[in-house]
Amino acid sequence: MPVSISTTPVRYKDVNGVRLAYWEWGSGQPILLIEGFGGTVANATPLQASWNETFLGILSSKYHVYAYDHRGMGYSSTDNATPTLHLYADDAAGLIEALGYDSMHVYGESMGSSTAQQLAIDHPERVRKLILDSSTYDARVPECQLLHGILEQDANDPNQTYGLRAEAQANLVWNGTWDDLRGIRKDVMLVVGTADPLTPDAVSVRMARQINGSWLVRFKGLSHCGSHYTPVEYAKNAIYFLGTDEEPLGIR
Repeated sequence: MPVSISTTPVRYKDVNGVRLAYWEWGSGQPILLIEGFGGTVANATPLQASWNETFLGILSSKYHVYAYDHRGMGYSSTDNATPTLHLYADDAAGLIEALGYDSMHVYGESMGSSTAQQLAIDHPERVRKLILDSSTYDARVPECQLLHGILEQDANDPNQTYGLRAEAQANLVWNGTWDDLRGIRKDVMLVVGTADPLTPDAVSVRMARQINGSWLVRFKGLSHCGSHYTPVEYAKNAIYFLGTDEEPLGIR
């Protein structure tokens, strides 16, 4: 079924002292999409749009897809809490519970991948299978120098919105997940484009070696968040992984 974000009603759940806006499509097993830095689900410019509608349509043909705005972004409210990646992960865990589920599959891209990693570490009981798209385990690694520069610029730019500055600051103070990646006991797939300038594929290769039994899919020549460029291939890849009834090596 085709998906139109603009005609999909926005819904709300109260989580951790804020009201999170979310959208849903399809039916079946639930999957939570966690958006990247600066992204919003609706009313976003093409450069800020979090999810491609073709990607959403294919994914929702097999799964019950949920997408939401982080606190302080888009339609979601904020409070006085200092935003951190741990807090964003707490929000994701709280939203899963508020929606009536014990756990969901989770798909995070870019900063959403960082949040998804932290979710799997801090709240493993909330995660079924985990897809990490355009990932880094720490914004300070040398390969992510361009990304780190963007975060520093936006964190200190008074012309940016509060929500975007808060996200940038949260990424800059994040201690990363490297030491905890080996402890993730989930089916994990990392997805990355080989021409990604922000979270280069070398970082995902390193992470795949650290996460026992993980899958690694590299899309040749694609840039950051490749589902915007080849949504059909990215959605089919996700569906294949989610539908594979096979435990990663070493997890049994």
